[in-house]
Amino acid sequence: MNPTVLVTGATGYIGGRLVPELLTAGFKVRCLARDPDRLRDHGWTDRVERVRGDVLAAQTLRPALAGVDVAFYLVHSLTTGAGFEQTEDEAARNFATAAKDAGVSRIVYLGGMAPQDTPVADLSPHLRSRVRVGQVFRACGIPTVELRAAVVIGSGSASFEMLRYLTERLPVMVTPRWVGTRIQPIAVRDVLRYLVGAAVAPDPAVGIGGVFDIGGPDVLTYREMMLRYARLADLPRRLIVAVPVLTPGLSSQWVGAVTPVPASIARPLVESLRHEVVCGDRRITELVPDPPEGLLGFDGAVRLARTRVREAAVTTRWSSASMPGAPSDPLPTDPAWAGGSLYRDLREAEVDIPAERVWRVVESIGGETGWYSFPLAWAIRGWLDRMVGGIGLRRGRRDPETLRLGDTLDFWRVEALEPGHLLRLRAEMKLPGLAWLEMRVEPTAGGRTRYRQRALFFPHGLFGHLYWWSVAPFHAVVFGGMVRNLLRRAAQEDPGGAS
Repeated sequence: MNPTVLVTGATGYIGGRLVPELLTAGFKVRCLARDPDRLRDHGWTDRVERVRGDVLAAQTLRPALAGVDVAFYLVHSLTTGAGFEQTEDEAARNFATAAKDAGVSRIVYLGGMAPQDTPVADLSPHLRSRVRVGQVFRACGIPTVELRAAVVIGSGSASFEMLRYLTERLPVMVTPRWVGTRIQPIAVRDVLRYLVGAAVAPDPAVGIGGVFDIGGPDVLTYREMMLRYARLADLPRRLIVAVPVLTPGLSSQWVGAVTPVPASIARPLVESLRHEVVCGDRRITELVPDPPEGLLGFDGAVRLARTRVREAAVTTRWSSASMPGAPSDPLPTDPAWAGGSLYRDLREAEVDIPAERVWRVVESIGGETGWYSFPLAWAIRGWLDRMVGGIGLRRGRRDPETLRLGDTLDFWRVEALEPGHLLRLRAEMKLPGLAWLEMRVEPTAGGRTRYRQRALFFPHGLFGHLYWWSVAPFHAVVFGGMVRNLLRRAAQEDPGGAS
């Protein structure tokens, strides 16, 4: 019989990525959540047992842990408000007591890496609470594997998103002293491999103890991580100046102002960065051996984590997939600020016109037909593109009525084509970022049609953000007019296709 595992924190960053890994490994998975409906957006939700419970409500834990072999404790609050550490301690004690009463054979806990030579009392509140939670579990009498990680590199990880946004948005940074702190980051892929391995490894209480530092092969300062991220993202080298006057509170407010990561989340991360967090040993390999290809380094982890650029144009990527493609990919359940900046202009309309007539107009767009809105604006954009060495509007289109995948279309290229339904164009003009224009045609009841249009822009560095906001005031005229005029043209089409 396959062992049963309980995953707490399945609605969180690590938990949402761990569940499919456990399913692949053959476990029966039960997920504990205060609101199980929050799990419905995951592709694996119909393959797990969902139970309602709260680690702060002890009476809800015993039934949730009944029949469980291994319990994963992935609950941790990224706040440091009044009573924060007492709340964390109470939750851990509730869980440990209920797990022991239920006969759970092992607890696997993901905590935070702490410096070897710093007393627990001198740690930041964020790290101190994580260390003390591990102590609660190890004292409860259940064999416990505590994995301690520093910065986790993966799209959606709060630590990584803070690094991503700071580097992408600020070519020049006046930073706190913690940019010189040495850190041993780890790819989320390897974190998940260690978690799954910890569930099946021999009893860690025999010989090697139950606390294990986990980190990737690189030890870097935060400054070095920002500089390497800039290089991997093809950004100009960043100028970073450290000053001694920025306290953790001021630093978190600064992060909150510069990035979408809320200051309330940034503060515990920033406070922890004052500690050097480097693996004290490699005993973890005695419990979970390294993979044949070795651990993923910082550069490789960043390349995987930057998948938002590739996924930006694929609207059905997660809703149609039963399992994630990779642990580093964005998930629909990630917070809105995760995944990097992606600007959108969304417009739609429903009309009393057959879908095939709307599609004929969509497919004939560009070239001599034009773009159905503010011709002068499109012409000026083409001239500007040519002035900076781009292709402008001079390419036109291959055929006046039909398109093929890969066709050039003025300064766009056909990236996706589903005849009668979807046309997605990728910009090939000179831009400080990546841009797409997507048009969807969907039949609705009574012979009506819904037309949906999206313009997407993934900025490249600070200039990319400035470019988007400089042109955003014109979107109502350009893209709004495009919707109105395209549908007006479709209404004028006769049923046979001639205008």
